[in-house]
Amino acid sequence: MTDTNRSGFVTFVGRPNVGKSTLTNALVGEKVAITSDKPQTTRRAIRGILNRPGGQLVIVDTPGLHKPRTLLGQRLNDLVEQVLGDVDVIGFCVPATEKVGPGDRRIAESLSGYGRAKKVAIVTKTDAASRDQIAERLLEVDALREDWAAVIPISALTNDQLDVVSDELLALMPAGPALYSEDIVTDESVDDRVAEIIREAALDGVRDELPHSIAVMVREIAPREGTDLTDIFADIVIERDSQKAIIIGKKGARLSDVGARARTQIEPLIGTRVFLSLHVRVAKEWQRDPKQLGRLGF
Repeated sequence: MTDTNRSGFVTFVGRPNVGKSTLTNALVGEKVAITSDKPQTTRRAIRGILNRPGGQLVIVDTPGLHKPRTLLGQRLNDLVEQVLGDVDVIGFCVPATEKVGPGDRRIAESLSGYGRAKKVAIVTKTDAASRDQIAERLLEVDALREDWAAVIPISALTNDQLDVVSDELLALMPAGPALYSEDIVTDESVDDRVAEIIREAALDGVRDELPHSIAVMVREIAPREGTDLTDIFADIVIERDSQKAIIIGKKGARLSDVGARARTQIEPLIGTRVFLSLHVRVAKEWQRDPKQLGRLGF
């Protein structure tokens, strides 16, 4: 490795659901952050690690900034604040498909509070927008701040301009050796990644009021003796009895579908066939209860 190596931390901010987790996964080249069409589904500062010839980018995928309505919401916002204060570069994301609005303006202005980080504007979802829309968006975003180090249109779905973004971000990082060994794509534990995969499968297709009530706790991951099977026992935790029926579905059909979909993603991660046992339990109003939040890792 040469002395000109660069490495550092970048995070992407923006309104919920502007494509931050999708961008993180596309850059890392492997799924480290769950993606969902429900806003505010990222709950931890997940680190994805991207190695390039010139150095290493550590991507911190944070929850979207939002007006908190619960203790969980407040803790997620605190987490974002903490991450923003620590990173070297902040990438501000706006989808090409929607006009810049008050929420975008508020977040762009708030970046002034993080003086040490360089700022880059990223226009996402260009695959779903017309050339005129993209041009219009680039102008709108460019006008939000005077200190953008770059303004880049990308599509994480079609990998369009991803190399440009990673090179641009790397060039803004401080000189220094890699922070993680080159064979690591995330510092998330296997338990955490398995829990997130199950939660993503459980989120798919649920009604709008339910996503925030779903948490997943992995109780055990253990190889089954004398076989090439791994047993995984996990709880899907919700807040009310009425939600239990929604998650389980008619005659358990929905729960077994969640298990089947999660298993197809867990097996490549674990490297063996998986027996996945899911149990749904109710923890009343856990999003507002400090003890429950602690138990669930928030």
